[in-house]
Amino acid sequence: MGQAATTILGIETSCDETAAAIVRRHADGRAEILANMVRSQFDEHKAFGGVVPEIAARSHVQYMDHIVAQALDTAQLGFEDLDGVAATAGPGLIGGVLVGLTSAKAMAYAHNLPLLAINHLEGHALTPRLTDGMAFPYLLLLVSGGHSQFVLVKGVGQYERWGTTIDDALGEAFDKVAKMLDLGMPGGPLVEEWAKRGDASRFAFPKPLLKEKRLDFSFSGLKTAVRLAAEKAAPLNDQDVADICASFQQTILKILDNRCRLALARFQEEFPEHHPRFVVAGGVAANKAIGQLLKDLAAEYYAEMVVPPIKLCTDNGAMIAWAGIERFNLGERDGPDFQARPRWPLDDADMALAAKGDAV
Repeated sequence: MGQAATTILGIETSCDETAAAIVRRHADGRAEILANMVRSQFDEHKAFGGVVPEIAARSHVQYMDHIVAQALDTAQLGFEDLDGVAATAGPGLIGGVLVGLTSAKAMAYAHNLPLLAINHLEGHALTPRLTDGMAFPYLLLLVSGGHSQFVLVKGVGQYERWGTTIDDALGEAFDKVAKMLDLGMPGGPLVEEWAKRGDASRFAFPKPLLKEKRLDFSFSGLKTAVRLAAEKAAPLNDQDVADICASFQQTILKILDNRCRLALARFQEEFPEHHPRFVVAGGVAANKAIGQLLKDLAAEYYAEMVVPPIKLCTDNGAMIAWAGIERFNLGERDGPDFQARPRWPLDDADMALAAKGDAV
C-alpha cells in the first residue's frame, strides 16, 4: 500500500449502544481490530417497548469515558499511540450523536489529534473492506432498525443510493409487529423464532411496490395489514401468533427476493465486466431465513457475497474507526465546528456537503 500503519479510535452513539473501538490498518493494508467495546442499553429501554431518546443520551454521557478507557486498555494503547479520533456525526438520535461527537472533539483537542466526523451509514458501507478487503465497486443492501436501502459503493465518499424505504425500515417493521403481538424485545429475533412454528400460508399480506421497477421499499402497509389480521383473529392463541409471524416473514422474503433481483440485474448491466459484488449489512442480516434467501440469490447471480460478522453488522465503533482510517489515508480531516446531524443521506451530493462541515 505504501502507507504507514494508521491507528484510529472510533466512537459510535447514534442510537442505544455506546461503542468505542480501536482499529489499525497496517502498512501492508491488513486491517486489525485491536478493541471493540459495545455497551447495550437494552435494560434501560425494555420497560418502554422501544428506545427513549432522552434516556439513550443520558446513558451515553454516563458510560462514554468508561467505554473509551476500556477500549484503550484492551488494545494496550494510549492516546499518544493514536493517529486520530473518529466519531459518528449522524444520522441518528441527535442527543446521542451529540454526546459521541462532542466527546471525540474534546479528546482530539486535548491530545492534539485529527478529528474525523463519520456518516454512520458510511461506516456500514465500508465494513466489508475492513472484514474482507472488498474491492470497489459493490452493491450494499443495508437492512437495520433505522435503514433499508440499496447503495452502490463506488469508492470512499462515492455512493449512489439506488433505493430506500419510503416509510418504516425493515428492522423497525419487525419490531413493531413484535410489539403488536406483545412478544417483547428484541422484536426481530422473537418474530423469527415464532415464525419457525407457524403456517406461512395462513395469512395473505400485501407486498407494497412489488409491481414497480424502482428499488424502493415500503413496509407501513404491511405492518397495518398485520395489525388488522391480529385484531380479526383476537383473542390470539399461540398458533395464531406463530402463523402471523410466519406469514409476515414470508411476505418479507418475497419482497426482498424481488427487490434484490432487480438490484443485482442492474449491477450486472452497469458493470458487465465482472460478476456482482454483493454486501449485506445491518442487524436484520442476522435473520437466518433472510440470510439464506440472500445467499441463494447471490449464488444464482454468481455474485461475490459478503456478510460481515453480526457484531460488525449492528452498531459498533469498529466500523466508524475503519471509515475514519479510509478517510484519514485520503488526507481528509474535520474541524471542531463540524455539526451533528439527525439526517444525513448517503449519496455524493450530501457527502460533498459533509466534507465542508455544512449542516444539512
